[in-house]
Amino acid sequence: MASGGLLVAGASLVAFRGLHWGLQLLPTPESVRDRWMWRNIFVSLIHSLLSGAGALVGLCLFPQMVTDPIHDHPSWARVLVAVSVGYFMADGVDMLWNQTLAQAWDLLCHHLVVVSCLSIAVVSGHFVGFAMVSLLLELNSICLHLRKLLLLSHKALSLAFRVSSWASLTTLALFRLLPLGWMTLWLFQQHYQLSLGLVILCGTGLVTVGSISISLGIRILVKDVLQSQPYPFILVHKETKRTKTCEPVTRNHSTLSLRGMEVFSSVSPQGGGAGKRRW
Repeated sequence: MASGGLLVAGASLVAFRGLHWGLQLLPTPESVRDRWMWRNIFVSLIHSLLSGAGALVGLCLFPQMVTDPIHDHPSWARVLVAVSVGYFMADGVDMLWNQTLAQAWDLLCHHLVVVSCLSIAVVSGHFVGFAMVSLLLELNSICLHLRKLLLLSHKALSLAFRVSSWASLTTLALFRLLPLGWMTLWLFQQHYQLSLGLVILCGTGLVTVGSISISLGIRILVKDVLQSQPYPFILVHKETKRTKTCEPVTRNHSTLSLRGMEVFSSVSPQGGGAGKRRW
């Protein structure tokens, strides 16, 4: 069973890398200047749609994955978790290929923690229900990725962007903070069933994702709702791993930022420094 899960994860990695390459052959919106990031976020959106919807449907059909998140799960749930492992590995490879380590280190650290936690469920066949609950966060990522794609397409003044901002905040509370709170409470109550190393690993992941998620929500609330300022675009030079390009940057009074944060830092979901920022 462990080899089967790893095989699915490997196939998922190849499939998502193929999608990254395939999108290079297709046109992107003319208003998009950072074509690599647009393609990267689009692939992330596809993963979020697949894993988020799959987790929601799976938990509704098999609520025993919540009552017994260690042992009770259908076989396909383990496959979905393995697909997500492959995606995060493919996304990490894509960042390393197109950005410097200094630009992407924070999100790469996030991906490393996520892959480590999800891989335990894939290899051992245990904690699949716990992993499925964590994939509910991808429902919020759907809205975050759509918001980012609209920003990259210079649609910050559109109704669609406003809707995506409110949807991002709403789903952040329902499908990010609420599941994180449940997982934290479960880990605290059931820690005696786990090894010390596993408790530390899961606890580190929950603290990281939780803190970045709260920071992300505050950033979106301030930028998109409270300030309610348009996103005037100016051009600055950004040096990537291989080329120098001009990239739109948003002005926020006295500060300049290359967009908000992304998730897990990614949540920085992609965020931090001059690196990949998805949210």
